[in-house]
Amino acid sequence: MTSRPSPYRKEALEYQQRAHEESGGDVLRISPAWTRWAYWVLVGTLACSLLFFCVGTLFEYAAGPALIRVEGKTDLTVAFSGVVLTVDVQPGQRVVAGQPLVRFASEQEQGTLARISREFELQLVRYLRDPSDEGARQALTGLRAERELAQARLEERTLRAPHAGVVGDLRLQPGQYIASGVRALSLLGDEATVAVLAFLPGQYRPLLLPGMDLRLELQGFAYEYRDLVIESVGDQIIGPGEARRYLGAELGDAVPLEGALVLVRARLPLRTFVREGRTFNYYDGMPARAEARVK
Repeated sequence: MTSRPSPYRKEALEYQQRAHEESGGDVLRISPAWTRWAYWVLVGTLACSLLFFCVGTLFEYAAGPALIRVEGKTDLTVAFSGVVLTVDVQPGQRVVAGQPLVRFASEQEQGTLARISREFELQLVRYLRDPSDEGARQALTGLRAERELAQARLEERTLRAPHAGVVGDLRLQPGQYIASGVRALSLLGDEATVAVLAFLPGQYRPLLLPGMDLRLELQGFAYEYRDLVIESVGDQIIGPGEARRYLGAELGDAVPLEGALVLVRARLPLRTFVREGRTFNYYDGMPARAEARVK
């Protein structure tokens, strides 16, 4: 019996068989040199780790929030109620002693001064016509005192710089009504210094001493550290409420406070700092992070 010829061509069968052999993969080959080096690297790393665990040292830090405080500034408050007429300065502007800073509306004071001045001039004319007129002379004496008082009250409607310095926090604008006792602006004197108030965990109080190192990092300026020296450490451990009362109504909520705290104070050597070639000023209330190595 004769075999029937295959319907497939010999070349097609060979191509199919060759493609199947090529797609079947190959034996995995691992370099003996590579595995030998990797083995010894792992052994060395494990040995170094064990050695560090036996003789190495880990430091413990007392860390907490901090605030920048500018000391030596003068807060100017308004001793009367009134409407702001003009603001003659801008934040960051340097002023001299006696320079007008803010002027308040003073129609009543100006009217009183004008009335007293007219009466004074009339009595003065009367006295010059008759120097023996005793009534005119007494009237002049009384009007002179009233005029000086009216001038002093008018002068009080202008807020002036008590000393030379740089205008800081300015909180007024023209047309604004201001109540008595409200802070108008702050004036930074030439002798002002910059301090750091850090609130560290209270459990570290026995380990914190003046003269220890304190590292400061300003928020918004990552990895820009300032190495300071602790100037003083609070004798009492306080809670968040007492710490906020110490900071006052303006800064009491500026930093997150929780748990038992101890107040640590340090001082910055300069009123400015440099970051990426640019010079910046420290401002009162800037938040930061402080840490001191205790163990």
